[in-house]
Amino acid sequence: MKKLFAAVAAFAAITTAHAAETLSVAASPVPHAEILNFVKPMLEKEGVDLKVRVFTDYVQPNLQVAQKNLDANYYQHKPYLDEFSQSRKLDLVPVTAVHVEPFGAYSSKIKDLKDMPEGGSVAIPNDATNGGRALILLQKAGLIKLKDEGNILSTPRDVVENPKHIKIRELEAATLPRVLKQVDVAMINTNYALDAGLNPTQDALIIEGSDSPYANLLVARPDNKDSDAMQKLAKALNSPETKKFIEEKYKGAVVPAF
Repeated sequence: MKKLFAAVAAFAAITTAHAAETLSVAASPVPHAEILNFVKPMLEKEGVDLKVRVFTDYVQPNLQVAQKNLDANYYQHKPYLDEFSQSRKLDLVPVTAVHVEPFGAYSSKIKDLKDMPEGGSVAIPNDATNGGRALILLQKAGLIKLKDEGNILSTPRDVVENPKHIKIRELEAATLPRVLKQVDVAMINTNYALDAGLNPTQDALIIEGSDSPYANLLVARPDNKDSDAMQKLAKALNSPETKKFIEEKYKGAVVPAF
């Protein structure tokens, strides 16, 4: 009987330990969920059961982590995290940087931004930081000039020069590939471009360089960012194996940030 109780106690301890090592992470479908699924076998060997939850919007992943429905998320850069956390009064923190997705301009109507027609239309993301990032790229292309040239929080109201009188439409980032044929140019985040079958290194009319400061982060809460399971995930995401996977799979459309 003592041996039976000991066996039951040991099994309960193992089960509890295993449950404590389960890690649920929200991610955009491409490339974030793909990268997480790549490291999943590495984490299994470390005793961590990684659960990947796929989201197609930029709002719920942060809310779900803040509400403790999920442990972490992986889909955003720091300017977006900072702006979102401040506006929603959330306490979320970066764990590690993983990759950069150079932001690009795409069109099904023109081959060069110099060919933008008078009064042409440009669609940009409607969230604060990605909208500003798109405007900065349009400025780099010479289509507009902003009041504060480097302000990531710039909006269309901050455009002080617009020689071709282009019309700027603000839309949810995830919808931009779907409106590509309805506008002259769409400014699209690489994850959504890849998901729509676009090749950023070949199809983008202009694209950020690999030195883009907008590294995508693994994000958690202050109460769990230093947990054993979270640190194992961070280590796996920054491993040589993951770096090679990103370089070979995305061929410059996604660039390791480590």
